[in-house]
Amino acid sequence: MNWRSFWKLLRELTGDRAYEQYLEHRAAAHPGEPVLPEKEFWRLRTDFRPPSGCC
Repeated sequence: MNWRSFWKLLRELTGDRAYEQYLEHRAAAHPGEPVLPEKEFWRLRTDFRPPSGCC
């Protein structure tokens, strides 16, 4: 596995690509409709994420 593939996999596993995936989905499924700004997307994502089993 090269560095680029590893980095892409790591971003997928940690959820760092979530906003990019959101934009891709909106462009494909809802073209021309407004999208959330990145800061708002992350705020909503963390607000509505179920709590983990720890802490």
